[in-house]
Order: sequence, then structure tokens, then C-alpha cells
Amino acid sequence: MSTLANQLVAAEREEIARAIRLLLAKPLITERSDAAIFDIIRRRQEPLTKWFDYTCGWSLVVESRRGYARLLKIRHTLESSRPARRLRSGRAPFDRRRYILLCVTAAELLAIPVTTIGLLAGRVVQAIAADPALPPFDTTSRTERMAFVDVLRLLESYGALQVLDGTTETFVDSEQAKVLYRVDATLLMRLPAAPIGPSSLAPAPDQITDRFDDLLHSLVRERRYGKAPTHTTTGAEQATVSDTQRNLWLRHSILRRLFDDPVLYRDDLTDDEEAYLASPTGRQILRRAAEQAGFALEERAEGLLLIDPDALATDTTFPDDSSTARIAALLLLEEVTGPAGGTTPEQLSSAASDLLRRFPQWAKAYQSTEGAGRLADDACTVLADFHLIHRSAGRILARPAAWRYRVTTTPPAATNTSATRSASDNTFEEEALW
Repeated sequence: MSTLANQLVAAEREEIARAIRLLLAKPLITERSDAAIFDIIRRRQEPLTKWFDYTCGWSLVVESRRGYARLLKIRHTLESSRPARRLRSGRAPFDRRRYILLCVTAAELLAIPVTTIGLLAGRVVQAIAADPALPPFDTTSRTERMAFVDVLRLLESYGALQVLDGTTETFVDSEQAKVLYRVDATLLMRLPAAPIGPSSLAPAPDQITDRFDDLLHSLVRERRYGKAPTHTTTGAEQATVSDTQRNLWLRHSILRRLFDDPVLYRDDLTDDEEAYLASPTGRQILRRAAEQAGFALEERAEGLLLIDPDALATDTTFPDDSSTARIAALLLLEEVTGPAGGTTPEQLSSAASDLLRRFPQWAKAYQSTEGAGRLADDACTVLADFHLIHRSAGRILARPAAWRYRVTTTPPAATNTSATRSASDNTFEEEALW
């Protein structure tokens, strides 16, 4: 093969690996938001589609004419560490009210190619009023208008809603604000990733609360696996699954978590998943998939994680100083990794209280009577989202990857700081425990 041919092959591999990692971090990429990346995805559509389908069982939809690429990630575990977030300072997660407004607003937008913010708000008011299970939407309330603006700005960020005239934020101050939108209904319909449409379940309104977890699991049930050995299927159901379906499920269930979670612990795997991962075929598929995506695979006795040297696949980072809770999480992590048996919520709250006393000008939102407890809780949420801690028997215990961030003392001759940073993955110097 000529030198030029080798260079072309290497360039193609690099583009595919780059596109994979970018799509993992941002499953919806539009031509309007990033033309260069969208062009790579469009040109490498076929190998990208095959990689995601084989490796994770995820579908990649690329609409070249409409200018968007949508990776439909499906997860079988129900967790809340990736909420929709308000596009304001602090990036607080959506609450129940905003999720309700998001669903109703999206449904109303499907019928109107062009609209104003006032007309859209009126349609949402009427739609919610027609459903007795939903509290009324009152546009005279500034709090309600702010929640509505958060929903519209999220849809704008996806490209499903385009502002033609005006500014969405003006609706917060006045319900008479004038904003004109164009709606991309095709892209709007691509936003849900569930393989089963919610409307097809059609439960009775009085059954939704009692069956909520069941209904969520039903939304992500994929026919390609039959009644595969998920965490919710029974032994009798698993007996009807073919070997092909079982192996397909095992491959996808492992690699989905590996490519989508901060770390994959062996303790979290079923016996079948652990056996598949330990098999020569499983190891080969795992290592090849990581290499094709441009990741460095780190294998330890406790589990596995992927390191992206360019941080393209990282949608959120730790350590990070973007919020008070994240700073507190790093500062309090030593309280968890120190004792062999972890710590109690009360001990962690006491440590948070010490931090607030030492730094009275910091974390002003937590400088109150109950502030230390809230700060400790928020820090624990951050640590749990990154799979660094877990709760057991009323105690907060460190998970193995937490020791990557443990502060270690070094001789003064080597450095005059108490901890060193790793240039490759922006973590504290790791110890042998992970």
C-alpha cells in the first residue's frame, strides 16, 4: 500500500474515532451548531452507524438535508444523574414542573411550523387545563414564565426551535413579550430516544403512579433481544432467549455502560456479564472497540474505565470548579476515603460545617443553619454521579476509583505542593488502590 493510501486510511480512522467520542458527549449535533463536526459525521456516516450498532446497539440517524445527526442512546438502568439543565448560570437541573412544560410544549409545537411565544404559551395553558392530572399553567406568574423560558431555551439549544425575531428571556419580565419562532418538527420528533412511544402504552391515569417504574422499563424494552437476561426478567423468560440474543444483550449491556458511565465496576456486573467480559471474545471486542473510538482502556481488578486523551467524550468533568457542590465534593472526598469503613452523613455534615467556618466568604448559598447538611448532600450527589461513592447501611463508602483523587504528601525536595496533577486526565495522582 502506498504512503498516500496509508495516510488516507489513518485520517479516516482518526475522523471516525473523533466523531464517535463527540457523539458520545453530545448525542445531537446540528450543522447550524457545528458545521465542521457535522460534515465529518455526514461523510463517515456508514462506518459510524455500523460501529454504534455493533458495539452498543444504538442507532445513529444522520439527516444530511435537514442538517442534524442524532445518536439514540438507550439505557436499561433508571438513574437521574443526567437531567436536562437550565441554560443559566448554575445550570440547575430541571424540576418536575419544567419536565411537564417540556413535554406539553413539544407536543404543541408539532402542529405549528411558525409561532410566537404568546401564542405558544396560550396553547400550553389550554393543553394543561384539559388534563386534570396536571396543575394549571399560569403565565401571570413570573416563576411560571421563568420555567417556560427554560424549556424554550433548551429546545433552542437542540435546534428544534429557532428564534426569528426577539429574545426568549424577555418573556420572564413580561408576558406581553414579542418573540417569533420557526419550528423544526422533524428534529423535534427525533428528540425522544425510547424505542417504544409513550403514547403506545396508554395506561389509565389512576395507574400511572403505581406503575411508574414498570412503564419506564417498558419504554426501553428492545425487541432485538427478545426476553434477554435483563435485571427485570424472570428465569422462565430467560430460558426462551436464543444464544445469539443472549450474547448480543451481554455485549451491548456491558459496552453501553463502559462508554457512557465514568467507570464500570465488576461488582455491578451479573455473573453472565462477568463471564462474557472474562472470555477471550469479550476481551477482544472490548479492546478493539476502545481502540477504534480513540480511548485508552484502563483495566483494574475492581473494574474498567476509558480515558479520552483529548477529553472530547467528556460532557462533565471532575475535579471541576464550576459549582460550589463540585468544589465541596473534592474537599470532602478525603473524609470518605480516610476511614476504612467510610463515614456517616453526620460526620460529613460536620466536615462541611468546618469548611464553611474556615471560608466564610465562600459558598454563601450554604452559609445558614442547615447549610452544612445541604452542602454535604449536594457534594455526595456529585460523587455518586461520578461513581466515586455509594451508600450502605447508613454509611457513605468510597468506591475504588475514588482513590484516584486522594491527596498524597510528597517530599519537599520533589515539589512544594501537597498533591500533583496528571496532565493526561486532570485527576490527582492515583494510588495503587485503583
